[in-house]
Amino acid sequence: MASVEGTVSHLQVKFFTKQPQFSVPDNPFSVPSSCGLKELSDLINGLLQSAGTGGLHPTEFDFLVEGQFLRTTLEKHIEQTERSTEEVLELEYLERQPAPAPQDSLQHDDWVSCLHAQGEHILSGCYDNTVKLWTSRGDIILTIPGHSAPVKSISWIAQDEASSTFLSGSHDQTILIWEWNRTTNAMECLYMCKGHAGSIDCLAVDETKSRFCSGSFDRMIKIWAAGKGGSDEMVEEDEGHQKKKKRTDGQKVPTRVPLMTLSGHKEGVAAIQWLSSSEICSASWDHTMKLWDVQQGVEKSVLAGTKVFLDISYSPLNRMIISGSADRHVRLWDPRIRDGAVVKCTYTSHTGWISSVSWSPINEHLFISGSYDTVMKLWDTRSPKTPMYNMTGHEDKIMAVDWSLPDLMLSGGADNEIKIFRYSTVPGSS
Repeated sequence: MASVEGTVSHLQVKFFTKQPQFSVPDNPFSVPSSCGLKELSDLINGLLQSAGTGGLHPTEFDFLVEGQFLRTTLEKHIEQTERSTEEVLELEYLERQPAPAPQDSLQHDDWVSCLHAQGEHILSGCYDNTVKLWTSRGDIILTIPGHSAPVKSISWIAQDEASSTFLSGSHDQTILIWEWNRTTNAMECLYMCKGHAGSIDCLAVDETKSRFCSGSFDRMIKIWAAGKGGSDEMVEEDEGHQKKKKRTDGQKVPTRVPLMTLSGHKEGVAAIQWLSSSEICSASWDHTMKLWDVQQGVEKSVLAGTKVFLDISYSPLNRMIISGSADRHVRLWDPRIRDGAVVKCTYTSHTGWISSVSWSPINEHLFISGSYDTVMKLWDTRSPKTPMYNMTGHEDKIMAVDWSLPDLMLSGGADNEIKIFRYSTVPGSS
């Protein structure tokens, strides 16, 4: 049995990893109970150097005990979990994720209320009634007028080499469907979607790119056709007393009406997500999340909270939902559970309302949250008591975060800025 120098009190530990380049012998080691992350990391690096597999520079490691990150000394962990000091403690180790690096700040003329990145481009919605289109490097491509009130929600529909389509929803109670010709850099408004009687605060496109849903302060959820043309499209004339919206070519924009309306929330709908092609989840100011069967047009179940919900994000990787709330907590929900504890974990660190949350697109454990406390935080579900990193820089409340691109974390705020953080993924860390 191997031994490591230390104090009188020792524990027996075994190390294992899912990253084969860092493998060490799996026999038990005797280590001081006072060991923390640094000492354990030094031990692994020493073993790797002895085996001739260590790098030129030491690697920083994180350690997991029964699926949760170790954030104390081994001695404190034993006390907190009431484990026996006689048993062999199994520690999984993995290369520590580097801190996200601030890349850029993108200036707006008013509050940045919504964000969505896709491919090499970023969309942002602003309280100056415009949408802005950026490259992922932070260069402005277009400023797009069209709404008569603040833009509250934005979502890409589809992109290809020739053109891209996206949605913008506004406090002016309309949703506009846009097409960007990437060859000519021309922007055209294809349809105006009308039917809500309040601010449109959230949008989500389904996986087929043929439909989208919207949530509004009028308490309603509506399903719409997202494609161009098709039998499910309905076009109406504007009423005579209303100002007819003109496209850039001078023609009136056709009006599209919803395919379906879902009602049941008692307050405004703050966030909405597709869980599958037939199921959506909505979160509301009425302290509830609701699951809906879109095919049947009925409410399936209700997940009750304690405060106003401001945002949700769904991960198809783990089929879990995270929610941001006015009580300053992020919660992890399993919507598949019908009996027992639907809330799997609560993450507490923010000091203000949590306005926005977003899962990593490639790692089932990682997500970000943005808050009125001006900070964006990176979380790992295996570290429930503390965030991995705090990302600062905003001088006013954060209103939107987005992690649609694996290497870019975005936050937009009431300081009229988007902050871009570059994130380097560690191979095999998921």
